[in-house]
Amino acid sequence: MRSVGDAYDNAMAESFLANLECELIDRRSRKNKTEARLAIFTWIESWYNPTCRHSGLEYLSPNNFERKLKEQNQIATNYNSLTQVEVLSIR
Repeated sequence: MRSVGDAYDNAMAESFLANLECELIDRRSRKNKTEARLAIFTWIESWYNPTCRHSGLEYLSPNNFERKLKEQNQIATNYNSLTQVEVLSIR
């Protein structure tokens, strides 16, 4: 857990918001909140999550990082299952 005043505490959130503002918000105005929400959702799901790489995520996009994490967890789960079977068969 990070401490209060840590320089990296909000770095990822601030980077995300700066990208959002630069790439989406500053480029044109929206007619209403619904249109703005849809534009933000589309920007996040179609560009930011699939393509934008982050140093805090091993220079992977959020989608690729999650995919890699799920694969590692699946491998660990399979390994733990095999280990438990081996222990039971040894006894």
